[in-house]
Amino acid sequence: MQRRDTRTFSAFKSARKYPEEDIPMTIRQPRKPLSGIALAIALATCTAVVATGLLPAEAHAQRKKKDKKEKEQPPELSDEFREAFLPVQEAMNAEGTDMAALRPQVEQLVQLAQSKDEKFFTGNVAYNVGGKLDDKQLQLTGMELMLEGEKVPADQIGRYNFIAYQLANGMDQFDKARRYLQASIDNNFSTETIGRSDLQIAMAESYFGAGETQQGLDYLEGAIADKKTAGEEVPAQWYRRGITVAYENKITPDLYEMVTAWIADYPTTANWRDAINLTRNLNTFEGGEILDLLRLSRRVEAMGDVSDYEYYVEAADARRLPKEVSDVIEEGYASGVVSRDNLYLAEALELAKGRIAADRADLPALETDAMASDAGLRLVSGAADAFLSYDDYAKAETFYEKALTMPGVEKNEAQLRLAIAKIELGKYDAALDLLTDIDGKRAPIAKLWMAYARGEQGGTATGAMTGG
Repeated sequence: MQRRDTRTFSAFKSARKYPEEDIPMTIRQPRKPLSGIALAIALATCTAVVATGLLPAEAHAQRKKKDKKEKEQPPELSDEFREAFLPVQEAMNAEGTDMAALRPQVEQLVQLAQSKDEKFFTGNVAYNVGGKLDDKQLQLTGMELMLEGEKVPADQIGRYNFIAYQLANGMDQFDKARRYLQASIDNNFSTETIGRSDLQIAMAESYFGAGETQQGLDYLEGAIADKKTAGEEVPAQWYRRGITVAYENKITPDLYEMVTAWIADYPTTANWRDAINLTRNLNTFEGGEILDLLRLSRRVEAMGDVSDYEYYVEAADARRLPKEVSDVIEEGYASGVVSRDNLYLAEALELAKGRIAADRADLPALETDAMASDAGLRLVSGAADAFLSYDDYAKAETFYEKALTMPGVEKNEAQLRLAIAKIELGKYDAALDLLTDIDGKRAPIAKLWMAYARGEQGGTATGAMTGG
């Protein structure tokens, strides 16, 4: 039977101490820091760990109230451990102690600790000595032992795990860091400056820092989905970070999903412009494809550069779609983005205006010919494109639907433009069904149009907002 005495038990009671509430902490900055994400807590480097007893004060008070006669059970400690621990504890608390010389005794305690109480007391000492030596590995060993000892108050478990995460992450022990970070999230750790969202983005950053880019994106996408399911707002910086990482690593499926979710939640003019430009930069689009992308840019008022208007006009062609070309250039003038001294656009506008009257006069005959049962695909598609450019969306819808039934049709092009017509007609569900089915080079363009359609359906797609 182990020997107990009041003196040694009292000494151990005084050793039941925890990291103070005001210990500064920080989330380690990612290797590629993201502007706008600042988690203002400094790394835990405490040199003294002080607080209360093994149980939270409230729980302890409830226990005493329940049974005033109940006595606190002494810690489960072996005689060998007691003899080794007390000199270390006294030396640690004494002034002028050479902590480096004390370290071997702390390491011996780590090897001796077996029971939960022994692990907790040893962890406390190891954490403090490690702090005084600025030895992060010894601090982490101490924090791990305290958690293993299962004597941490329930309301402090999240905080202890967070400190363990910081220490492990600071030493690039990413797998271990993520385990402790997840435990911190699961135990609802937070401070005045750190919330659950900050911990979740830190988890993604842990993957990114380890070079596990896809795993980080998967985690971030899952966290976004969880927030949406819970009806919570997704922080804009989550999207920005995911988009940045996916773009830099050219992980396009994730990029397009992240971009469309981002502009759906934050449909500002600047965000729409960024989303469209990202899509342009990652793809080599031909004339018809760039036209359909820039048609979206025009609708969300994201035509912010003169080159946007030049590409638009080149793709639309004043000889084929004069009314649309004329409208776009006039909008550029009105916005101030396009100078009237731009010779290319000035000439295109003159050509377009000279053709509009005759082109418009031909529309009734074009409609009749395209409606004929023996009309060819080229005629039907041309009629659809013409009516779309004249904003006659009902007739454009009719002819695109007819074209899609004909052999040789370019399905993705006709289907995307049919979806555009349906969006303008307010037939959002039908448009979304069409856009979902588009593949090939127009797939990323279709995803952006889907985000626009959903926004129009909910009344939030246009670029009238600011910020985000």
